[in-house]
Amino acid sequence: MNTAIDTDYQEYQATMQAAALAFLLRHQGEHLGNDQLLFCRAVQHLVGSLEVPLHMAEKLVSRAYGELKSNNDRHQLDVDASSGAVAVITDPASGLTWAVPVSLIYQRIIKAPENRRLRLVTP
Repeated sequence: MNTAIDTDYQEYQATMQAAALAFLLRHQGEHLGNDQLLFCRAVQHLVGSLEVPLHMAEKLVSRAYGELKSNNDRHQLDVDASSGAVAVITDPASGLTWAVPVSLIYQRIIKAPENRRLRLVTP
């Protein structure tokens, strides 16, 4: 019974993430240079139209946004080899692998003032 619930939940998340990606693809031309507004609109769409809880909508739109921005990138996160403290990134074409501390990712990318743009902003 628990497995069926987990499967249904995963399918629901996958479906809602696909809806978020479709929204981002459909509306990205309206927000050239303003990813923050596109991100917020996608969250609002999931919450308002599809009744996804806000916390889940933000997470799913973040994943969909990452998918949208990395479609042409061959580098991948190796989830199995990664841990809570280290992200392992691979390049399947060259066979190279990098282990990057999560603290470094936070410090250099997320915490950097010029990269603080993907937050939900309500008007």
